[in-house]
Amino acid sequence: MALLEVRLFWLAFWTYLGATILYALHIGLRKERLSQGGLAVIALGFCAHTAALILRISETSRLPVTNLYEYCSLFAWLIVLCLPVVQLKLKLPSVGALVAPIALMLMVIASLLPKEPEQQLLPALQSYWLTIHVSLAVIGEAVFAFAFAASLMYLVIAGRAEAGGADSRTTKLDRLDEVSYKAITLGYPLFTVGALFAGAVWAQRAWGTPWSWDPKEVSSLIVWLVYSAYLHSCYVRNWKGRRAAWLSVIGFVTVIFTMAGNLFMGGLHAY
Repeated sequence: MALLEVRLFWLAFWTYLGATILYALHIGLRKERLSQGGLAVIALGFCAHTAALILRISETSRLPVTNLYEYCSLFAWLIVLCLPVVQLKLKLPSVGALVAPIALMLMVIASLLPKEPEQQLLPALQSYWLTIHVSLAVIGEAVFAFAFAASLMYLVIAGRAEAGGADSRTTKLDRLDEVSYKAITLGYPLFTVGALFAGAVWAQRAWGTPWSWDPKEVSSLIVWLVYSAYLHSCYVRNWKGRRAAWLSVIGFVTVIFTMAGNLFMGGLHAY
């Protein structure tokens, strides 16, 4: 692993930590400049992180999707990539304050994992279907992270005692509910195609069967079922507010469990 890549990774790590602290202060002190500072700092880290990924791709001649270190790093990078849209376009810095710690958590996990790239990939990993499978799945999960943050913020605000303008509070809750719903409607097809369909094709080519009840496959199916239940409840049963927010939170908890499953569940995906 190139020394420059290591240094860029750690620069991204520390800037994400700094941004998380600034966002936390923004939540506590309610000062707009702190959230703007957090975005500026995390943008610096994003540049370093991007350079590290480019070096990784240059060294290995493939996308960084073949081990858990690369997956966590790419997951964090995608989350940070989407952050300015939520903070600047949607004017929801409080959501950014919850998303930044998720990116930091992923970088912490990545920092604890072996970072050396595989010189010779396992035969099962030598497939462009793996790239399609992991890339689409992780993009969908990054979008789910924003739905989780919006839903968690919804639950926090809704659970507070009445204090001030109810109208503005209701408006913010409606916006958070809408952000969560739109994020899940975007992430759901990406995750479905990537994690399930492309994953089945890759499994067929790698192991001779599209489904083997591998722990990672089962947990990915649970993720899909939870988000399917969310969309069904919102579209058919017109769920909004707390019930929908809780389903969104549960969905992302299953995403994190599925991601971390490589560390303790074993199976065909334990690489």
